[in-house]
Amino acid sequence: MSQRGFDLTQLRTFVAVAESGSVSAGADRVFLSQSSVSEQLKKLEERAGLPLFVRSKQGVSPTPAGSRLLEHARRIIAMSEAAFEDVQGRSLDGELRIAITDYYRPHDIARILKTFSEQHPRLKLHVTVLPSAVIDSSAEGDASFDIGLSLRLGTDATRAGKRRGAPASTVVRREKLLWVCAADTTARPAAPYPLVLLPSTCQLQRFVVKLLDEHKVAYLVSHSASGVAGLQLALRAGLGISCLNESATGGGVMPCPPGVDLPPLPPVEFHLLPGRPGESELVSNARIALKQLFS
Repeated sequence: MSQRGFDLTQLRTFVAVAESGSVSAGADRVFLSQSSVSEQLKKLEERAGLPLFVRSKQGVSPTPAGSRLLEHARRIIAMSEAAFEDVQGRSLDGELRIAITDYYRPHDIARILKTFSEQHPRLKLHVTVLPSAVIDSSAEGDASFDIGLSLRLGTDATRAGKRRGAPASTVVRREKLLWVCAADTTARPAAPYPLVLLPSTCQLQRFVVKLLDEHKVAYLVSHSASGVAGLQLALRAGLGISCLNESATGGGVMPCPPGVDLPPLPPVEFHLLPGRPGESELVSNARIALKQLFS
């Protein structure tokens, strides 16, 4: 009788490549060479009897069969990890409060949190979206959440935290910052630039205004949004330009075309806040598990 089903290691590699969009990026995530990853994908496609990826110069994207397998693979991996943690006595059981900046992978965060919940089915999860400044300030006092994930500009915030003697946060992701506009923009933006901004409580938006002022770039605030989702809508509607991290751009939004006279932007980092003194074992173990998913 022939064996049915898929190899778990190959599924992990498949998910890494599908989510990364390229074999090289997927290889980095699973700590394998590109040739090893390519060989695993070849065997997986042979097992499935169907092509799972469309390959191009821009990378790879799942075929319809690949998209179906991707959903199954995520659940299979989550269930496997949940079973392992349970057998080892490390399954998370209780309530956990997480605060996340809405700049962090807005198109993927629901899937990431769903995976975390599937890995720990006895855990009750409460998620709040807060400004990064609020999340970071909680590291020095009481907070309404147990674990925080914030956005910071470059490494300046890391160095500042170390100068204050605070415990070091963990950088789980780095991204480019981009000047962006509507994807169907026909005319090149020109000064005074119409800006779509978030409230001044957002440190990234404060940075953008300060940067333009320092470079003496003429601008006007054409629209004020309450959050990243609203900012994306305003951009897609062609109400102006703004600054976003790469994973927050999404459909209908593109980098401003070459030749637009705007100052260069630094990278951003997403920081997982360190544990607080006296925190529970549940929170400490959850932070370790989330670090893997957020990376």
